[in-house]
Amino acid sequence: MPKLGMEPIRRAALLKATIDAIGDHGSLEVTVAQIARRAGMSPALAHHYFGSKDDMFLAAMRHVLTLYGAEVRMALAGAEGPRARLEAIVRAGFGPSNFRPEAVSAWLNFWTMARQSPGAARLLRIYEGRLRSNLLANLRPLVGARAPAAAERIAALIDGVYLRQGIRTGEPDPAQAVHLVLSALANETGETPQ
Repeated sequence: MPKLGMEPIRRAALLKATIDAIGDHGSLEVTVAQIARRAGMSPALAHHYFGSKDDMFLAAMRHVLTLYGAEVRMALAGAEGPRARLEAIVRAGFGPSNFRPEAVSAWLNFWTMARQSPGAARLLRIYEGRLRSNLLANLRPLVGARAPAAAERIAALIDGVYLRQGIRTGEPDPAQAVHLVLSALANETGETPQ
């Protein structure tokens, strides 16, 4: 007989274990048994909640994207004006919950998976669309008609810096990442880079 109320707790434990296992291995070459063991449950229970390993990973990435979205919304709530909102978006992307080694490893594998998995490709398009939309809305008042192209460049730079920081040796450096993107943003808006 299943314990009532345990499903959300077990699902959350499996999502965390999935991200941690991928972070430790640096790839999707982990088994459901390894993930389940990390979460303190059986592989059968992990399959019961999520199905396949790919389904489990997609659920974990949905969770990562949910955390990222919440962090962006919180950062935007405290920012006044388009320039401050742009800075908030950049800082949230390299914030503590999004830029820890396990999350970076998950993102690297997610980008690879999106080439082959329609579910991952859809999630990636949602992320890219939201990032582009947030950048575009705040760049328009600052650069006018150049906003769509500027938003594309800044979004590409955010992802590129994230990728480069993710594959470097040692811990990611959020301050360096933020500085690099904000300097490019200043160039886009005609400000003096900081």
